Amino acid sequence: MKIYYLFTLLSFMGLCAAGCSQSNGNEPAPTPDPNPEPPAKKLEIKISASVKSTKATDFGFENGDKIGLYVVNYSGTTPGSLSASGNQVDNMCFTYSGTWTPTSPVYWQDNKTHADFYLYYPYRSSIADINNLVVEAHADQSMEANYKASDFMIGSTKDVAPSESAVSIAATHLFSRINIKVEAGNGFTEESLKTEDMTVRINGLKNIANVNLVSGEIQPTGESETIIPYKYGEYYRAIVIPQSVEYGNLITIGVGGKKYNFTKEFRFESNKEHNFTITVNKTSNGINVNIDPWENDGTDNGGSAE
Repeated sequence: MKIYYLFTLLSFMGLCAAGCSQSNGNEPAPTPDPNPEPPAKKLEIKISASVKSTKATDFGFENGDKIGLYVVNYSGTTPGSLSASGNQVDNMCFTYSGTWTPTSPVYWQDNKTHADFYLYYPYRSSIADINNLVVEAHADQSMEANYKASDFMIGSTKDVAPSESAVSIAATHLFSRINIKVEAGNGFTEESLKTEDMTVRINGLKNIANVNLVSGEIQPTGESETIIPYKYGEYYRAIVIPQSVEYGNLITIGVGGKKYNFTKEFRFESNKEHNFTITVNKTSNGINVNIDPWENDGTDNGGSAE
């Protein structure tokens, strides 16, 4: 009886094992979903950059201009910190030709992660420290190319949701512009003044600065230089680094071999234009100067120079 029971038990176990083996090896394949969800589409980043309305310069972006773009992702609702590298987009060059085109396509992280956008102009291929970028305003801006190349701008747009639409970014001029207009006074006519050999110089300005691309903070550095402005119509113009200049010969006008110095303590402010109208008086051997700040403060800052 025991032998029969043992035989029956072994037979039952064998059948179970065979059944399990058959079940594991011959399970029917899962039926594919007839309407699967398509993979998430990668959203390409597009931008629309413009120069914020200001009197600092007469020109906006032109064909061939290049900017550098950084994109920094959020972590949930917390914004990330801009670094020299390791961002969603690192210093990608965009070139303007009616619209902005990247050197190669760049994308959002996904279709839900927000990001901050930072741009600067003009583009440079390598930036080691975004907190201390060395920027130069040319000392000799007598050529239009050097004058325009001296302009430096930054812009940002924060907390942007992924979209197929272009992200709008307004760029702000970090530097100042000085406009100098020379007018005929006693002993001159406008026509006779035009025939004179005239030179204009701006003295005692530092033309190199360390710039923080995030905060826009500017720290002038280096030695003071003499700036040669660009002749633009009836004006002499120069882009200068914002700074305070101690009392001294701020502007020197040379007319017919004679030099006239305008002495003043002055502060050049970021994203502002400062106008100097200088009247040359031949008979009195002097010049009269009127200064109109970009924002009229109601004060006559003018004076005289000899």
